[in-house]
Amino acid sequence: MGTDKRERQKAGRQARLDAARQQEAAAERRRRATSIGAGLGLVVVVVVAILVVSQRDNTDDTAASTTSTASTIAPGSTDTVPVSFVYGNGPCAPDAGVEAPVRSFTDAPQQCIDPEMQYVATFTTTAGTVKVLLDTERTPGTANNFVTLSRYGYYDDSQIFRADQSIDIIQGGGPTTNSATDPGPGYTIPDEGEGFTYVPGQLVMARSQAPNSASAQFFFTAGPNASALDEAGTYVVFGNVIEGLDIVESILASSTGSGSLGGQPDPTVIVTSVQIEELAPGSVTTTTALVTAAPEDDVALLPDTTPTP
Repeated sequence: MGTDKRERQKAGRQARLDAARQQEAAAERRRRATSIGAGLGLVVVVVVAILVVSQRDNTDDTAASTTSTASTIAPGSTDTVPVSFVYGNGPCAPDAGVEAPVRSFTDAPQQCIDPEMQYVATFTTTAGTVKVLLDTERTPGTANNFVTLSRYGYYDDSQIFRADQSIDIIQGGGPTTNSATDPGPGYTIPDEGEGFTYVPGQLVMARSQAPNSASAQFFFTAGPNASALDEAGTYVVFGNVIEGLDIVESILASSTGSGSLGGQPDPTVIVTSVQIEELAPGSVTTTTALVTAAPEDDVALLPDTTPTP
């Protein structure tokens, strides 16, 4: 009897030892599995990082010949942040312009201007002449687009179709329908920066609520209410009025004050031409600061919107 009891005790101890070993083995397998999983996770992270860097580098290399780097400047700051602008492949217009306006294109223009030079746009209108120094330092791609369209006569004999005193802007650049729903030149351009602020005397690209939807339409800021657009900050400021701000103000003052776009000039104002002059660096200075910062939304100035302050 005693012998049987000892045997049973011995067997019990052995069973407990075997169970303990199995538990330890299972724990070890779990530790190894956890370690391998973490290692694989690290490998995956590293591989993904390498792939992302490679793709970014490849993209940069591909776009190198058509990408310009501008600077956006935060209000009150001297720090700059690179902003890439991808040009199209459309042809450049002759420097002297064309005989008849061209208003339909298959692609945005390639780089046609020299960002080191200065460009002054002269708007000859039935209300008077307005001159603008284009900002080729911070927004060379947007300036390039405007210069090219102007040299193609795109804006000739078009209307300033909007004069909105609620946000102190006058808008034009839709020669086909002379309205905010104008179909445009057949392409759009990228937004060249964000976080813009708006003060009187700026030339700005209009666009819809969708990012990268600007093409040809523009507006002038004509008074302090333009700062209502600061919350959006998505409309690219690409020039400053250096002569004729009083003309811009007078057009705004003539607003009918009615309609979904806040009114239109009365009498009608026609932009008979926009001429571009290329000047040596430093030839022209402006006292109105172009202030930008670092894409997104609202208070849209183009189709399908009713702007509010």
